[in-house]
Order: sequence, then C-alpha cells, then structure tokens
Amino acid sequence: MKHIGNAKAQRIYIWFLLPGLVYVLLFVVYPIVFNVQLSFQNVTALNIRAPRKPYIGLDNYVQVFTDPELPGILLNTLAFTIGSIAFQFAIGFAIALFLQKQFPLRDLFRSLIMIGWVLSPIVVGTIWRWMLNSDFGLLNFILQWIGVIDTNISWLPQPKTAMTGVVMANIWLGVPFNMMLLTGGLANLPESVYESATIDGANRFQQFFKITIPLIRQTIAATIMLGFIYTLKVFDLIWVMTNGGPVNATTTMPVWSYRASFVLFKFSQGATISNVLFAMTLVLAIVYIYFFGNKED
Repeated sequence: MKHIGNAKAQRIYIWFLLPGLVYVLLFVVYPIVFNVQLSFQNVTALNIRAPRKPYIGLDNYVQVFTDPELPGILLNTLAFTIGSIAFQFAIGFAIALFLQKQFPLRDLFRSLIMIGWVLSPIVVGTIWRWMLNSDFGLLNFILQWIGVIDTNISWLPQPKTAMTGVVMANIWLGVPFNMMLLTGGLANLPESVYESATIDGANRFQQFFKITIPLIRQTIAATIMLGFIYTLKVFDLIWVMTNGGPVNATTTMPVWSYRASFVLFKFSQGATISNVLFAMTLVLAIVYIYFFGNKED
C-alpha cells in the first residue's frame, strides 16, 4: 500500500511539473535550438518561405567576426554595460543603506523609487527622449537653471553625447533593481556584530568595509552579475531613444542583431549575432558560478 501511495504521489508531482516543463521546452529550449540552426543557414527575406534553407556552415560567424563594425559595436556594448552597472550599483547601494534607517514615510519613499522598475523600458525610453530633447528637454532646463551650461545640449543627435543619454536612462531604470537586491542583503545583517565593533572602537567607515561589504559579498556579486546579464541584452530602451544612432554611436550587440534581422532582413546574420551575445552572457554566468556558486556567506 505504501508503494502504491508513493507511485501515486510521483504521478501527481509529474502532472504539476508538466506545465512548467512544456513552457521551458517551447519558449526557452526550442528558440535557442532554432536560433543556433538558423545561424548555420543562409536565410533572408527572399528564401524565408522556401521549404529548405541552404546550409553554409560557419560562414555567418566568419562574416560577423570579420565585420569592420564589430570592434566599435563591442566597444559600445562594453561602455553601455559598464557605465550603466557602475552607477546603478553605486546609487542603488547608497539608497539601500539609507533605507536601513528608520524615518517617516520610509516605505512610501521605497515605493516611489520602485516605480522606475515596474515601468516598461519603452515607456522609460520615451520619457527620457523627451527629457533629453535639445529644444524643450527638462535636463537642459535644469542644467541651465543651476548654471552648469549656457546653451542647450543636443544629447541624442550628437555621437559624442548619445551614449551618455542612453546610459543615463538605463541607470534610472536599473537603480530600483539594485536597491531591492541590496536592501534584502543588508536587512539580514546581525546588529550584534555592529554593536561589538562599536564597543571595540570601529568607526562607521571601518564597519562598512570590514563588516558590511564582507558579509554581503554574495549579494553584491549576484547583483553585479545579474546587472551584467540584463544590461548586455538591453534593446528596447536604446531602440526607442536612438535606433542605435547617430552613426552607430549607440549600436550595441542586441541592436545590431535586431537591425540585421528586421531592418536588413538577414535573419541568419541576426541569429548569429544573438548567439554570440548568448555566449558572452553564458561565460559570465559560468564565471559567477565558479567563483561564488558553491560558497556560503
């Protein structure tokens, strides 16, 4: 009877797991396999409806890695990712530390900060495109009001400032996420450790670097790693604000992939670029698991 009961329970577990398994197979595994297959073919708008697509081996990868635009696009991707993550993490960490204190309307303040996280990147990109407008943008108005600039800056139309504009928008979008993760890590820190450190004469600066940082190093590593993965694949924010321009000044790997697939209709090339991006994020994930996955705080 016990064996029959266990078998019945296992069947129930399988039925509960089945919807999730089907979802993963249809919307995760299948797209990855199809994308890899597409990168070894030559699929364009001219032959997309053909029953058989020509296989060309590694030609798409050779074309991507020898493309003269690749170094500039990789540099844009690196600048966008590092610039965004550095300020997202620093500002998010500062706000998380501030929210550890008790003060009136603290929960309301936290909720207002989270508004940026729940908004769609398309909405955020549209708002920031208006804010950075060279004629009536709010940012130029504020900078002139406080005396930082004398004339309006054309943020997005100029190659020298376009990347700064999209990075600022992405920082605003990502700060709540960093704050949320770091707040969770800070909330679990034992007060007794800080009380002992205070008794021993440690100041707040020493407590921060000798106690806070070491105790939440796993949370910090996870926050930075997730930030890298999310930022590497940002597309909609950049596309809404600049379309990757001007003169490819804000073209990153996701934008390049989209442009190849749905502007130039070179679907195989777009799939190849996205596979390269997927490999980059996979390497980051493996590095994180290797260094932090099996360690405990």
